[in-house]
Order: sequence, then C-alpha cells, then structure tokens
Amino acid sequence: MHKFPHEYPKPEKKTVTLNKHEDPRKDDYFWLRERENPQVIDYLNKENAYTAEVMKPVQSLEEKLFQELKSRVKEDESSAPVKDGDYYYQGRYEIGQQYPLFTRRKGSLQGAEEILINVPELAKGHSFYQSTGPVVSPNQQLMAFSVDTVGRRFFTIYFKDLKTGKTLPDKIENVRPNVVWANDNETIFYSEQHPETLRSEKIYRYSLKTHKKDLVYYEKDDTFSTYVYKSLSEKYIYIGTQSTLTTEVMYLDANKPYDTFKVFAPREREHEYSVTDGGDKFYIISNKNAKNYKLMTAEIGHTQVKDWKELIPHRADTYLQDVTVFKNYLVLEERKNGLTQIQITDRQGQHSYYIPFADESYLASVGDNREYDTESVRFDYESMRRPPSVYDINMKTHQQELKKTHEVPNYDANLYRTERVFFTVRDGTQVPVSLIMKRDQKLDGTAPMLIYGYGSYGANMDPWFSSDVFSLVDRGFIYAKAHIRGGSEMGRDWYDNGRTLKKKNTFYDFIDCTDALVKAKYADPKRVYAMGGSAGGLLMGAIMNMRPDLYHGIVAQVPFVDVITTMLDESIPLTTSEYDEWGNPNDKTAYDYIKSYSPYDNVKPQAYPNTLVTTGLHDSQVQYWEPAKWVSKLRENNKGDSVILLKTDMESGHGGASGRFDQLKDTATEYAFILMIDGK
Repeated sequence: MHKFPHEYPKPEKKTVTLNKHEDPRKDDYFWLRERENPQVIDYLNKENAYTAEVMKPVQSLEEKLFQELKSRVKEDESSAPVKDGDYYYQGRYEIGQQYPLFTRRKGSLQGAEEILINVPELAKGHSFYQSTGPVVSPNQQLMAFSVDTVGRRFFTIYFKDLKTGKTLPDKIENVRPNVVWANDNETIFYSEQHPETLRSEKIYRYSLKTHKKDLVYYEKDDTFSTYVYKSLSEKYIYIGTQSTLTTEVMYLDANKPYDTFKVFAPREREHEYSVTDGGDKFYIISNKNAKNYKLMTAEIGHTQVKDWKELIPHRADTYLQDVTVFKNYLVLEERKNGLTQIQITDRQGQHSYYIPFADESYLASVGDNREYDTESVRFDYESMRRPPSVYDINMKTHQQELKKTHEVPNYDANLYRTERVFFTVRDGTQVPVSLIMKRDQKLDGTAPMLIYGYGSYGANMDPWFSSDVFSLVDRGFIYAKAHIRGGSEMGRDWYDNGRTLKKKNTFYDFIDCTDALVKAKYADPKRVYAMGGSAGGLLMGAIMNMRPDLYHGIVAQVPFVDVITTMLDESIPLTTSEYDEWGNPNDKTAYDYIKSYSPYDNVKPQAYPNTLVTTGLHDSQVQYWEPAKWVSKLRENNKGDSVILLKTDMESGHGGASGRFDQLKDTATEYAFILMIDGK
C-alpha cells in the first residue's frame, strides 16, 4: 500500500470552553462555524486540495468508476405515465441532460406532448438547481412549481398558465416546496420555514386573483413543524403539525378556502395520528393504546378521539404505516417481520387480501395514484437485485399489470444473489441484514465487504435497488445493509429501542452485525468497510470510537458528529424538534448519556480506520463545521498510519450535487477511496 502524504492541513486552534451542568468541555475548533470567515473557506479549500493529492494514484480509477456508474443509467430515462383525468403526466430525461423535463399528454399516451417544466433550460447558469416538479390545479389549467438554486432548501414558488404557456408574474420566495390548490383553481396554501432554524412553522394562503398572502396558521411550539396536504378525494385540505412523538391535524373544506381551519383532535403528548378522508367520512391512523397503530374512522362533524370507531384493530406483529382511501377501497401499507406488505380491502374493512410477492427480501409501496374514483391502484416493487417496477393492480379482479420496469443498461440480475439473515446481538435481539453478492460468491472469509446503516428517526433502510453498488459487487465485494434499531423495520418498538436513552443499541447492533458477518465468513476481517450518511454518519463516528479495529475503512457522508454542542444550540436548524430523538441535553441525565457516545466528544488516542468524510458548505441539516472539526480532532488522536480525508462540496447542501451525473461523481469518489485503501 502506498504511503500517504502526511502534511495534512492543520487549522489554527482557538480553544473555547463550553460549560453545561458544571462540566467544562474544551473545543479547539469551535471557530470553524464562522461561515463568512475567509480563513474558514481557505481551510476547507486546503482540505479539498489535500484529498485530491492523496487520491491522485486512483484518479484514473475514479474516472473509470464514474463512467461505469453512468453506463448503468439509461440516458433517456422516463417515469411511468400517471393518469389524472384527461391527462397523462410524466417526467423524462433527454440524452446527456442532468435534469428532467416534466410533460403531459391529453386524451391518450399518443396525444401531443406538452412540456410543463423544462428543467435543463431553467438550470442553465446555476451550479445547483432543484425543481420539485409540477403541482397542477384541479381544473388542470394552472400549475405551480418550486425551485431551489442554492441547496439550503429555500424554494421559490412560480406559476404557469397552461392555456397560454406563460409564466405568471406571481412568485413566492424563501418557502418550502409544499403547495396545495383549493378547488377554486385560484387559491393555494403553502408552508414557510423560519429563516435561521429552518423549522417549517407557518401556513399561508395565497390568491392568484388578488396577489395577496395571508397567514392561516402559525405553530408556536418550536419542537413542532407544520405542513399542508390534500386528500385524494379532493374534499378536504389538511394542516398537519408534528414533533417526534406527537401530532395534531386541522382541516378545511377544499371548496371553501376562506373558511377557518378546524382542529380535528387536539394534540396530546405521545399521541400520533394522521387523517385522510373518503368524502363522506374520515380515516385515522392512530397509536392511541396501539403501539403499532390501528385504523379508526370518524363521521363528519364528530372528529374528537371519543367519537372514533375502530375499523382495523392494533396487531402486535404488524406495523400499520399508511392508508390510501379510494372511492370504494382502502389500501394499507404495513410491515411484518421487517418486510413491507400491501393490504387491499373495501371501505368497510371487509374482503381484504394481500398483494403476493415472490422474493424473500424486497421493498413494496403504494405508488403515484391521482384518481379517487378508480378500480386500479398503482404500486412500486423492487429488491436489491431487481430494479424498481411499477404495477397497476385491479382491486376488484386482483389482476396485475406491469406498467414499467426501470431500465438499467449493462446490468443482468441473474449474475447476483440476495440473502436475508438474522443475527443475535448482545442483548439477545435478532437483527435482520440484507445482502447482495455475485451469484457464485464463496463465503470463505476472503471477500471484502461494505456494510451500510442508518438507524434513526424511525426511518427504514429497506432492501431497495441501487445500480451503483454493482461497481463494488462486480469487484468481489459483498454489500450488506443492516436493519438496526432506531429505524422501524420491525415495528414501533424497533424505533423506541434505538432513540434517546437507548440510542446506543443502534451502534451496538451495527457492530454486532459486522462481527457476526465476519464470523459467518461473509467477509475477510481485514477488508471490512462501513458507510453511513447524516444520522448514519453519527453511527459511523460512534462505531469508530467503540470498535476502530473492526473496520479497515469508513465513509461518513455529511455526518452529525458533534451531538451535544449542536443539541444545546437552539439557533441551529432542526435542534429543538429533535429532543425526542436524541434527548434534551439541558437535562443532566440526557446530557451525560449523549456525552458518552457523541463522536466528537469521544475521540481518543487510538488507531483509527482510514476515513473519508464528505460535507456541503450550504448543508442545512448538518452544518459543515461538524465534519471539519471532527476530522482535525481524529487526526490529532490517530495512533495508526491510516489516512483521514475531508471533502467539502463548496456549492451544495445536505443532499449533495443536484444533477444526476454530478451525484455519480460523489459516489465514484467514495468507491475509489474504498478500493484505494483495499489496495486493489
């Protein structure tokens, strides 16, 4: 293995002592948060130059990987057309373009194509450009669309008259891309975030007739955020407001946009509920005395909890995630034994059946459905080996029709195999792991392995398809996805046992699954690599402190690593809304527990794995200075000869680059780093 240049950049130390609960913590690099300070920008640029220098030997490999990743992207890709009334809506890419066109055709798929949003044209001259696509008025004659040109998730809403093709003069700046039309085709509702903390806190009504906006709801509690949505029946518009563990919903007749929103059921701590309707009645998913949620109904005008009636009871082994209400059917998204399933029933909860799926490990979800009065529901299906497919199923006859399979050039599913295994971790819990490898892969303890995890916010890391991973799998890697606690893969308990004062289960699960995979000869113990992003980057930071010997290399994308300092700083975006996730460090018990795992606070003199850390200067979720401080502290304490790199995208935010090919460049860098340290 070649020796790395050792002259890495060293930012100046300007020690600050942070004091809480009579516990002084020294932070040498606190000053790196000065975003406008030229010294900070200069330091980040130096780190980028150092990373480029270290990775020079694999420059041609990185380019080769990029071309390989790109070769598995169909250049003129399109989505399955979605029917809405007389129109078929679709997104499609043209060859060579980074961004899509949004289009529609009238009457049939053979109708003349109308371009609604030409994103490649609009993105010209912008280094970052994100458009959320068209939001069309009920009469389909007007369209709203939202655009972010920086990456900090502040959008501008524009309007277009689809009869004339002209963009209207109205524009609404610095808001969320969350837009709903009232049934009068001239009023919209949208949400606005706080300029500093980015908490979505206000709902406005805007009239295209008077060009005036008025505030209809302000969420005062800074642990809650708010958004607006409309039911498929188009009968009601809803305002949802939520914290980690508590929700509240308000509703309004979509035909009467100037009426006042009414509270559906007042918020109660730890009661989470969501509401939609079937025109004549409401359907509520609630966790009241139902950890895995149940389905309730309420009559119009009788929406208090005491008036709700049970339709589908709580089930200890089934986690109810969502319901879509059609005119004559209900479609439920559920999880059982860690796998997704779709149940279809009539509106009375009778005559139910499950859509059958063949693979042992897969991901199925309800797709893009825009029509209320229909017998057909669209669903999406994929696995780590099978590219995403879009199906329509007739809810009456159960007849399925494949509408589209995502085309992946230069890919043959038959060359690979997937597995789903359970490993028993230290407290006796069984944790599922999904794997993909070459079909003829021998499990003899010689293969390199990349293990991926997240484990926060109840978010599921399902066994979805990623065409990128085959650049590693084809080179002999086994790719593993650990479904650790902190997600909801195995139900609500899975989440509750991986947050606040049980957060360490997330880290232990990941370490124990890694150990078990090595013992079961899935991997060579000297060739184990781990990857995670955001809260999954916190996971990477924690496991590196706890078991640095287990991993030869780590990729930490936009990692949340300075947990205490960030959670004590209420001016930083997303802090106050996350106390139920991490704990509130203003409370001493929570403070002590967070301090015992916070990656930045637990860096100590020991041999650390080879590490690549990525961040974006405009990141609104995890501020760039967390990774920057952490890298400097890791290097100072590193007792081994591993290399620790920081790469900052000076032009993007939390999601990385905005163009589809630019995103692949980030992946090519990460894979080239892994292959470089694997010595191949």
